[in-house]
Amino acid sequence: MKYKFTEMTPEIVRLAENSIEGYRIDPELYTQYDVKRGLRDINGNGVVAGLTNISTINVDENGFGKLFYRGIDVEKIVEGFIKEKRYGFEETVYLLLFGNMPSEHELAEFKSVLADYRNLPTTFTRDVIMKAPSGNMMNTLAKSVLSLYSYDESANDISVPNVLRQCVGLITLFPLLAVYGYHAYKYSSSGGSLFIHDPDPSLSIAENLLYMLRPDKKFTELEARILDLALVLHAEHGGGNNSTFTVHVVSSSGTDTYSAIAAALGSLKGPKHGGANIKVAMMFDDMKEKVSDWKNENLVRDYLKKLLHKEAFDNSGLIYGMGHAVYSHSDPRAKVFKGFVEKLSTEKDRHDEFELYSMVERLAPEVIAEERKIYKGVCANVDFYSGFVYRMLGIPDELFTPIFAVSRIAGWSAHRIEELINSNKIIRPAYKAISPMREYTDMENRMD
Repeated sequence: MKYKFTEMTPEIVRLAENSIEGYRIDPELYTQYDVKRGLRDINGNGVVAGLTNISTINVDENGFGKLFYRGIDVEKIVEGFIKEKRYGFEETVYLLLFGNMPSEHELAEFKSVLADYRNLPTTFTRDVIMKAPSGNMMNTLAKSVLSLYSYDESANDISVPNVLRQCVGLITLFPLLAVYGYHAYKYSSSGGSLFIHDPDPSLSIAENLLYMLRPDKKFTELEARILDLALVLHAEHGGGNNSTFTVHVVSSSGTDTYSAIAAALGSLKGPKHGGANIKVAMMFDDMKEKVSDWKNENLVRDYLKKLLHKEAFDNSGLIYGMGHAVYSHSDPRAKVFKGFVEKLSTEKDRHDEFELYSMVERLAPEVIAEERKIYKGVCANVDFYSGFVYRMLGIPDELFTPIFAVSRIAGWSAHRIEELINSNKIIRPAYKAISPMREYTDMENRMD
């Protein structure tokens, strides 16, 4: 049954068209009033809106970036996981939440807590996830998070111990909510078999995600390790990214944890934020179809120019996966990720695609510099390779951004707790009104 509110009526179209001009703001006014659009200046530097202990982004004078979790270089953190051949996301969550790397005993205890909380309420899958499934998994995830509020007797308690309990619960449940939501949607839309695998308490979060997603529950060690690495690298990126800033803003109002995290999910869903990895993968699909020889640099360069001139793919004028609000010459996350991507491409017999990605990573900054006036350099960001990795892992496109959320919930949780401990004021920035003042006109004197 189609509901009226889902229809685009001619009246709505006409009302929208008539109102658009009343919303437009002359771009020159932003300069005139020294308003930082997007809270960033012309050089891309962010307006300082708060203080944080959780992570730091350092960019040197040449534009090369470093990312630190709780003061520790992420590249060094990853090196430790690789050297000792262990899954690192749980340790990363512990570091972000509690401020230090866990000892062996602390980590074992924390993993036990995660396993204990990794159970959905009785009938939740049937009553919430299976009902009215959506093709957009981020909306499904947000719906599930808001529904969990109803199962929590202390949902509105914003004391630190209670918020920590809620956050730990959401961290460990996000993989279930995302994967089960996907299975429910596929079953409702195309039929076939429905399988819901209970998580294995002996497995890491990365392993469990693949275990629950695949019908046969099987995965290779390299597959699980590169997914774990992706989770580590996406877990946190400062208080200024859109979704994390959303957590700070919403938390400052004193609202509950479920509402704050649902708001962050709404932010991350956007194609300019967490949805970028899907756009990168789709862009490369189009490129592989339109470029006859993937090894021909001139053909690839021509395609990239067409992207910038709005003549290819979605005609947005963007080369997705290139550029970042902070990093100009290197995103440390992309640099760490790339070596593992190449290994996985070899295992999956897709090295030719990896070489195409590498070529685009090299050529795109040159093409952008030639075609556009830019104030800083451009580099591949972490989303550039993540979609390719998820494709090689057999992860459906619908779950790309939810997996980002499975990771970033760690950072969101830490920032929510930080906001509640340190701030007693609601975040309320100022907007300058520019509309002219007018007199009220009586109904009988108004013109149609």
